[in-house]
Amino acid sequence: MADDTLWQTKLHARLHDPAEKALVLLRDPAGHEGGTSRALHRLLGFDRIPESGHLTPDSGDVLDTVLFKNGIPTDMYRTVQRADWWASAADRPQWPMEEISVPTRKGQTRTRAVAKWAQVRWTKQPTLIHPLNGNRFELGSLADTDIHDIKGRSRTHFERLVVRKGEEVDWRRTLLAFWRFGPELREEEGNGTLGQLWPLLPADTRIPDHSIWDHLDLVSAFAGAFTVDPEKDAALLALSIGPVQSFIAAARSTSDLWAGSHLLARLSWEAVKVVCERLGPDAILFPRLRGIPQVDVWLRDECGLPCKWFAECDWAKKGTDANPLFSAALPNRFVAVVPASTANEIAGEIEARVRDWLKSRGTDVVDRLLEAAGDPLDEKVYAYQQMRDQLDGFPEVHWAAVPFSLIQPRHAERQTDLDTSMLSEAMAPFFGVGADQPSGFLGSPAWKVLQKTREDGTRFFAPNPGVLYPAVYDLAERVLAAAKAVRPFAQTKQRGWRCSLTGETEWLTTDETQLEERSYRTRQDTLWAKVAKKKAAWAKAGEHLGALPAIKRLWPTLFAEEVAEVVRAEADGIGRFVVSTHTMALARQIADRVQRVQGGEPVDEVHRAKFEDTSPVALPRKLIRMIGNDHDTERWAKRLPGLLDAASDSEDEAKQYHTEKLVKDVLRRGEDKCHIETYYALLLMDGDHMGRILSGDEGTNGDGQKCAISYLDSFHPQVRHAFKARAHDNPALKEYGEQTRAMSPNRHLAISAALNDFALHVVPEVIEREKFLGRVLYAGGDDVMAMLPVADLLPAMQRLRHAYSGDALDGTPIDWKTARDSRELVCKDGFALLRGRVMRMMGGATASCGAVVAHHQAPLTAVMRELREAEQRAKNEGGRDAFSLTVVKRSGGALHLTAKWGEPLE
Repeated sequence: MADDTLWQTKLHARLHDPAEKALVLLRDPAGHEGGTSRALHRLLGFDRIPESGHLTPDSGDVLDTVLFKNGIPTDMYRTVQRADWWASAADRPQWPMEEISVPTRKGQTRTRAVAKWAQVRWTKQPTLIHPLNGNRFELGSLADTDIHDIKGRSRTHFERLVVRKGEEVDWRRTLLAFWRFGPELREEEGNGTLGQLWPLLPADTRIPDHSIWDHLDLVSAFAGAFTVDPEKDAALLALSIGPVQSFIAAARSTSDLWAGSHLLARLSWEAVKVVCERLGPDAILFPRLRGIPQVDVWLRDECGLPCKWFAECDWAKKGTDANPLFSAALPNRFVAVVPASTANEIAGEIEARVRDWLKSRGTDVVDRLLEAAGDPLDEKVYAYQQMRDQLDGFPEVHWAAVPFSLIQPRHAERQTDLDTSMLSEAMAPFFGVGADQPSGFLGSPAWKVLQKTREDGTRFFAPNPGVLYPAVYDLAERVLAAAKAVRPFAQTKQRGWRCSLTGETEWLTTDETQLEERSYRTRQDTLWAKVAKKKAAWAKAGEHLGALPAIKRLWPTLFAEEVAEVVRAEADGIGRFVVSTHTMALARQIADRVQRVQGGEPVDEVHRAKFEDTSPVALPRKLIRMIGNDHDTERWAKRLPGLLDAASDSEDEAKQYHTEKLVKDVLRRGEDKCHIETYYALLLMDGDHMGRILSGDEGTNGDGQKCAISYLDSFHPQVRHAFKARAHDNPALKEYGEQTRAMSPNRHLAISAALNDFALHVVPEVIEREKFLGRVLYAGGDDVMAMLPVADLLPAMQRLRHAYSGDALDGTPIDWKTARDSRELVCKDGFALLRGRVMRMMGGATASCGAVVAHHQAPLTAVMRELREAEQRAKNEGGRDAFSLTVVKRSGGALHLTAKWGEPLE
């Protein structure tokens, strides 16, 4: 295969339907494929390819609907055609068909099965349907839109995204540009409303619950897999890395918490990147990668997309720890469409890549520790060998691949009349049934309806293998779960003193004899004792760390340098990502004092001078925005918590007393007594029943909410009405419409997009920008960990829960037309609107939250244990869609409260 064939084929796949299809369908005399798609093919020069071996206008009736016959190699066209068939079957419900006669080029007629009753002129009744709860987003009328203007804007938009090498098209970079920026219409091209609607334009106006971009991504993914595989076979690859909880939980500070989550997300990106490099990012079905900052950096710096295209992205502009790159936005698992023949090879490369990447970071960490300690960088130093040994086999990589060749079409040309015996046999052990007994989707009423003509004469399109995506996905998930259950254990010899954080491995040393000395904590010549004197952020006095904790401890420094290189800033200006627990406890009181200073009440110069030499600390982002460009206020506000931090670490009681008095004097309101707040809050939110939601479970999620909508609920209102009319006297058809819609790739893409938007845009907005002075420690999909002042905890939890589902707070009526001009976050019916950006949220899905209020000096390990127990209480005792609050008293003991969201408290 020529180097460019893969990327050319994927570009064909991305151009087979125009982005504006929904706006021109049944309105454009040239047909929806006759405008932008044709023009872009010509722009890319496909018409200049020699015609030998290519499709021609005389290739026969079977090619009557082919547009770009001249210049497209036959194999390439067939590949994209097959990918489109599969993607359409996987993504869309099937329709009852009617027989009609149509003329051919040769003056003859042939019979075609169509569903003209389901045609929709979408611009007359533009409706978007939420794929998770079936709610409708009505857009008014778009019937007066000028189709020629729309097509012109679309063509201009994509012409700007063509990347060239000299006079030749750079196929790979153009494909990446179309994938990344195709859904982002510039304001001058989009003219406001069109620009906002552009990312959500439906792929099929009859089922407007998934976008044209979802469809193009899937067609491109299938086409890429077919092109690479010698047998033109695709497979679903499900892969996860871990362990997760134990890796994140080992933390002594909030910086450690962030580092564990962020480092795991970065390992996930290194895994995903293998697939992106081989097949393009659209091969990843879950999570959706478009718009993820780390992916954007790869596109710009490693793939060579023009820097100017990313200039307005927040990650390219912010040289502080507010940069979105500091958000851990990727989960530890993914699902991808890959060539069946290379699935094993790809998984092996991923395992090697993530482990080599981590070992490289480990070597860098040892280098830095030795430099800080003033020791020579010699590869024979024992710490290097310890690092290699302790990282051996980490992280764990589990994967499963299921080829679509388990489904055998009896008619290769049309990919229909499916033999599912091999698939059924493969599924049987995981469902506890016999090989000849249909299970999972193969046993569902929906499949029974689709696979044959009904006795009443109702006929559907003959299914191709794409229809069985739900069964292939379900099998891949079950095989992956079985693979994770078989955990190989390789015992390592750890003979000396263990890491003071985890207690599992030896601490890193330059002299292995120190590992057997009882008094090593009092020695001043260990590697960690010397580091603690020079780099207090890397090690506290007496602390001695093993390999993984050492990498986590230095990761804030390493990543800050990486971000500095990305944004072309000074690493010192970005600093470490950390807000201390003491700072968070004081945040509300500092904010109150800042407001009084801005109102004309100054800070006493005598007081200010006493803490001028204190090191500054990081403040919550909203507090920084409140301070603005007032550098004098910023100087004392950042040093005030630092004074208390330093006093807390001191054993000098007099110093602690005078420090507290000074801080009280600064924060006091007039002559009122001032109490320094010493408690802070942590929250941990997790989506409920994500496994069932991802798999499209036919039942409910246990809280009365369906995990998937019915086929009928996914139809455009006009189609729904026509379908009901046809099903009125047809029980079989009615039964089909009421069936739970099967799992589909577009559902995965929709869920992933909702979780991405929630984590990247909504969570920071709620916790750090709206009313609250919190700090997001981790936001990866449905998992959120954040730190807040105690006063902000309960309202922030409630707001986050509503935003997750896209519900209006307190049921407040929302007018979308008015909300469109608002700069604040607005949620309604499963959708969210933020600064002109319309986003699908998780619809009817629910979430549970654990929260802890703790003293700032309480051991973080104990606080984290209480936090995870609170989350589990919310899910178990609360029955999900609940919260559980724990107050850890400094004097000992704890108070607990568990309740449903919105439930009256007695």
